[in-house]
Amino acid sequence: MKPFLNEDFLLDNTISQELYHNYAKQMPVIDYHCHLPPKEIASDMQFDNLTQVWLAGDHYKWRAMRANGVDESFITGTRTDEEKFMQWAATVPYTMRNPLYHWTHLELQRYFNIHDLLNKESAVKVYHDCNALLQSKAYSVQNLLRSMNVEVVCTTDDPADDLQYHSQIKAQPFGTKVLPAFRPDAAMNIDHANFNAYVDKIAATTNKEIATLDQYVDALKERHDFFATQGCTIADHGLEEIYAEDFTRAEISSIFSKRRSNIATGYAEQRKFKSYMLLLFAEWNHEKQWVQQFHLGALRNNNTRLLKQIGADCGGDSIGDFPQAKTLSTFLNRLESNQKLTKTILYNLNPADNEVFATMIGNFNDGSVAGKVQWGSAWWFLDQKDGMTKQLNTLSNMGLLSRFVGMLTDSRSFLSYPRHEYFRRILCNLFGTEIQKGELPGDIPWIGKMIQDICYHNAKQYFNW
Repeated sequence: MKPFLNEDFLLDNTISQELYHNYAKQMPVIDYHCHLPPKEIASDMQFDNLTQVWLAGDHYKWRAMRANGVDESFITGTRTDEEKFMQWAATVPYTMRNPLYHWTHLELQRYFNIHDLLNKESAVKVYHDCNALLQSKAYSVQNLLRSMNVEVVCTTDDPADDLQYHSQIKAQPFGTKVLPAFRPDAAMNIDHANFNAYVDKIAATTNKEIATLDQYVDALKERHDFFATQGCTIADHGLEEIYAEDFTRAEISSIFSKRRSNIATGYAEQRKFKSYMLLLFAEWNHEKQWVQQFHLGALRNNNTRLLKQIGADCGGDSIGDFPQAKTLSTFLNRLESNQKLTKTILYNLNPADNEVFATMIGNFNDGSVAGKVQWGSAWWFLDQKDGMTKQLNTLSNMGLLSRFVGMLTDSRSFLSYPRHEYFRRILCNLFGTEIQKGELPGDIPWIGKMIQDICYHNAKQYFNW
């Protein structure tokens, strides 16, 4: 029986171990999609305690605590930070075989050198030992990033954001490059109750009147251009599905005018508007040679009571069963036909779509760039050992794993970077196991290079960082 979480964790044989320790482990991290707050990076924030850095905003942990029968007052409510941590620690033993169990103990080891299992018996000591370390300057957010060898962080930013914190970081660099990503979902959500308020926000940000579609498009283009001046080279969307309806410009103008006049729009009109906006953003991305990412398939805010009580991203989201293939193909083909398809990464949340996405990317690679259209790493609910393994195997079967741009955190926590290690160990074990079986040649230098490419070099070249 192997010790839990030792140096050869997830590495089942000596070849896997060699690939990880000699090739993957030392590679820097490029985190090209996350939700880290730029303000906390710019201020080089230090957290008062482990609850603040570890539990605040982490809806993965919140869902586990609710499932374990923990009252909401200990999760997002008014209980003290220490009380909240004690409830999390008591929940951890019940998360066995959930990725949270591995992540929790990896993070305790890598950041705090704590090798004890977290449970209600060890909770008080772990909490106070970690809190003592968090008071050290070595545990400021910038130093946390340095300690994990993070070379690039790409945050997620609304078009109306003034990016002041990115400007501060740029003026005072600390070794990790921190870049914004253009996330215009709210700009196309004409079906949302607060759409007009959002348009007003864009109007205020650009100091422009917005009464017509042309004025709205001009204001958004100004924001897209501004993001480019701040080092942005990535756009991102989180959508249920791709929208690719047929439309005319006159239709879209009329739909926008109706909504600005507080006249309700129908479902078909809403889909046409979203289709127009999505195509527009994609064409702007191509003009600037940005990479665009599409995260597809989340059914969000299922629990309206929690949504009203806490807000979005509270742990009320799940996998959706939206049809993806036809509209995704139509959308990409429109861009490709007009030679306006930029580098693109597609992510699916429903594992039933794995083969759909793995084959879709092959339709639109044109030989201009290696891996121009990518199937992104296992995302959200699939971001675990089984989900990662399935994604790697499916991509291997239907595409070129060797050109894959690898892992990202998609996290709001500064303690999430061991997820890259988790991915790298799984990747190395896949190769090592097949070498041991004779299914791959024992060419360790070449396969080691492939692993380093997937862990780091492919992303660095793809994003031009």
